Amino acid sequence: MPQTAAGQASRLNAILESAVDAIITIDDAGKIETVNPAAKRLFGYDRAGFIGRNVHFLMPEPYHSEYDSYLQNYRAKRRRKVIGIGCKVIGLRGDGTTFPMHLSVSEFHVGGDVHFAGIIRDLTDQANTEQALLQAQKMEALGQLTGGIAHDFNNLLTVIVGNLEMLDGRLDNPSHHALLAEALEAAEVGSRLTGRLLAFARRDVLEPKLVNLNELVVALSDMLRRTLGETISLSTALGEEIWTTRVDPSQAESAIVNLAVNARDAMPAGGRLLVETANVVIEPDEAIVRAGFVAGEYVQVAVSDTGTGMPQAIADRAFEPFFTTKDRGRGTGLGLSMVYGFAKQSGGHAAIYSEVGVGTTVKLYLPRHDVDAAAEGAPATDVGVAHADGEWVMVVEDDVRIRRLTVARLTELGYRITEAASGDEALQLLAGLADVALVFTDLVMPDMSGQELAATVRARYPSVKVLLTSGYSEEFANSEDLSGQRLRLLRKPYRMAELADAVRAALTETSF
Repeated sequence: MPQTAAGQASRLNAILESAVDAIITIDDAGKIETVNPAAKRLFGYDRAGFIGRNVHFLMPEPYHSEYDSYLQNYRAKRRRKVIGIGCKVIGLRGDGTTFPMHLSVSEFHVGGDVHFAGIIRDLTDQANTEQALLQAQKMEALGQLTGGIAHDFNNLLTVIVGNLEMLDGRLDNPSHHALLAEALEAAEVGSRLTGRLLAFARRDVLEPKLVNLNELVVALSDMLRRTLGETISLSTALGEEIWTTRVDPSQAESAIVNLAVNARDAMPAGGRLLVETANVVIEPDEAIVRAGFVAGEYVQVAVSDTGTGMPQAIADRAFEPFFTTKDRGRGTGLGLSMVYGFAKQSGGHAAIYSEVGVGTTVKLYLPRHDVDAAAEGAPATDVGVAHADGEWVMVVEDDVRIRRLTVARLTELGYRITEAASGDEALQLLAGLADVALVFTDLVMPDMSGQELAATVRARYPSVKVLLTSGYSEEFANSEDLSGQRLRLLRKPYRMAELADAVRAALTETSF
């Protein structure tokens, strides 16, 4: 049965009313004839604000001036620029703000007159997601670059520190000792800088424990007040029944202190600093929009200041390593990057919100972790510095300079040494040696990783202990696999005393 004109109009009106996208119809001259509710919501006008006006008032320049020419060219030459093709343009809301949109225009006829219908889709969420994805990809690329650089520098620093220490015992002139001590101090500064790079790159070796962030913030309060000075007031707002998270407590403390120091520098004339904690649930649809987030339950710690704030262009780069707005010599640009890396490596996220002249808030989202604290391993027993007792140690290291240095250091400590340049060579040597007590191996090697070598050694020679070392551990950055297999890791660069302690601890621990 044919549908009446009234029925057709009713059906069309229902479609317009329920459409998610904005729909606007215009006459041959570009004047608006009808709008649907979605258009009113999108642009921020009531119906009277649309009807009879040229549609170009909904577009900023240069689209505003160009739109009439599109219609003229189409009428005169049937040249399509927007009509029947669709394109991405910029929309102008009633409040003066702009947004990206997709505009698709089609032609229709009523009583011989030409009219046009435009369907407008708001692309704001899509644009935000794409931008966040690009930012995440850039940060990941920077992480890979800085992690590799830090690893190489740690190897160099290991050689520098080790040889300086070896030289120290051979000098007689007191002035020479002073020069050497200064060089060692500079190397230590270099080690701390590479540590921050590794934290950003998520290549640092963490020691996660169950942490109550409320207790951690309370414990830090006195130190934060001393750090901030008398012109800045500190207050806290701690969430009730805060969830437990599993993170490295020293890294969490460093992150909060770094944020407080940045906030202090943004308030040269004084101000207020607020540290808040809260339980937060990120829903799946929210995680999609906020690229970089994974849906789930988090413990949030937020540090807010009333400082100078920063424009969005600077806030977008604030977590990048070496990016700083401070004067030369006043900062390394690694503080916020370390905070970002700690959050990501802990399975969480970091976000920054800032407004010029109002202040800045940095939020850390750390995953909720429901595990009985009693299940956490007991703390390791402190082991003092000790020399050798005649044990035989196999040094496995592919870097010839580090291998040569390590052999010299362990020899000086009194150990008998066998050296290998790879995991395969180490296994071949072990097959013919009965007295090796410890395999001291680099973690990252080209042919066989230190963990793979450790697993093979333990399977074939249960009485042989294993100690790993690395400038970073990309494969086991959160140390979960290492601690699960009860493997010790000595972080490069290390001092002679640290080497002596680690080797003695590995040799004297109970077999597994």
